[in-house]
Amino acid sequence: MASIDLVFAPAVALAQQIRNGHLSPVEVTDAYLARIEAVNTDLNAYVTVLGDQARAAAKVAEQQVRRGRLRGPLHGVPIAVKDLFDLLAGVPNTFGVKEFAGYVPEETAPHVARLEGLGAIILGKTNTPEFGHKATTDNRLFGPTSTPFAAGHNAGGSSGGSAAAVAAGMCALAQGSDGGGSVRIPAALCGVVGLKPSYGLLAGVVRPDAFFTFNPFMGNGPLARSVEDCTLMLEAMAGFDARDPGSVPLPVTSFRDALLRSAEGLRVAYLPTLGGFPVASDVRTVIDAAARSLESAGVIVEQPEFTLPASHTEVTDLWLRYTGSAMIGLIETFADSGLDLRALAWDNLPPQLREMTDRAVGFDTASTRRDQFLRTAVFDALTTLFDQYDAIITPTTAVAGIPNAADGWTVGPTQVDGEPVDPVLGWCLTHPFNYTGSPAISIPAGRTPDGFPVGLQIAGRRFRDDTVLTLAATLERILLFHNNFPPGKEIR
Repeated sequence: MASIDLVFAPAVALAQQIRNGHLSPVEVTDAYLARIEAVNTDLNAYVTVLGDQARAAAKVAEQQVRRGRLRGPLHGVPIAVKDLFDLLAGVPNTFGVKEFAGYVPEETAPHVARLEGLGAIILGKTNTPEFGHKATTDNRLFGPTSTPFAAGHNAGGSSGGSAAAVAAGMCALAQGSDGGGSVRIPAALCGVVGLKPSYGLLAGVVRPDAFFTFNPFMGNGPLARSVEDCTLMLEAMAGFDARDPGSVPLPVTSFRDALLRSAEGLRVAYLPTLGGFPVASDVRTVIDAAARSLESAGVIVEQPEFTLPASHTEVTDLWLRYTGSAMIGLIETFADSGLDLRALAWDNLPPQLREMTDRAVGFDTASTRRDQFLRTAVFDALTTLFDQYDAIITPTTAVAGIPNAADGWTVGPTQVDGEPVDPVLGWCLTHPFNYTGSPAISIPAGRTPDGFPVGLQIAGRRFRDDTVLTLAATLERILLFHNNFPPGKEIR
């Protein structure tokens, strides 16, 4: 198999051929490392490439195949992990922060260790904004990550490096994390599949604050070039861990069975603005056509009257307040370890990060309770809709194509369709589903006339990830986006 075909081959096919001994993990790993060397300079997806470590792991995986000792469903499959809370012992982990360039953790994060334990070969760490605080990937340490579909335009965030690496054939699969859309947004802007599973399905062990992922619900999720590949990684990542107070001891079924299930008769609420967000007309046109195409598979697609219980600016500002509080906890934790950002470089951090954090310092108990009331109102509104429909379909982002800035502070637009939006996240329709814990996936729906990828978001009832995957797989077969490769695929 030619190297370019190898790096764009489905992950499920690679895994199968490695298990059967028809492909060598070393050969596959070398092909991806060569691809990284060829295209990463232009895209800036990887910030750390673990060539020697990956080759050594691939050699061990190859010997284990010969002995019939497969470690799991990802045995020998090369993946990427995010440079955020996804620690690898002995490997630099910067959190996208320039002042943390020398930070090297002594322990591997449990969710990363789980992937290694299932046989995955980790190729390196991928770019992210400072502490993952925004929906674009850019920072003062490494600069912006670009989508492979448009030079000079951002990959989205905060898992932008992982999404761009998948789209450009620099890994078979990638791990991301999602606290407001950080898997789904870059999936949309990079033309790949990104899943935020139901909260509690994937364990995340966080210390010293075990409850860090509750406000809003945050968690890890897979990025891939197809729904089936995404599901392969979901099955590998899912599982209970008693050290995570949000983890739910559900039996891990074969989600891949859901991909073959008929979607006929499922009822879907198509909300082109999610009840109040402004959406650009070129995005709306693509999503309209994709959503209606489900009707050809027997899906009942309706457009009910629905309005969020607060304006889109209030719903987004709630997320900014939650995130500001989370940033306080992070900054204080690192200060206790001798890395005091307020003392080292506070004025050099992105203004949006400083603003949301400084504002959170002044919160009182009454303000926090009022925020929970607003979150509950959003939760109730969406839950009521899920009582009537099997899933909700929306655009993933309100715009397609975010130009990279030159100062390390790339953000989204301040207006969409003439209406003001917050540039950090207000141009995305993702964060309301982090208030509910619902499973939500972004899949490619097509491109704008300018060639920018457009993502379609499917959200479902909590723990009905199978329904979301059934609908995503159905749309994949209709739209044939799994063959949607970016420009530059021919680069060797």
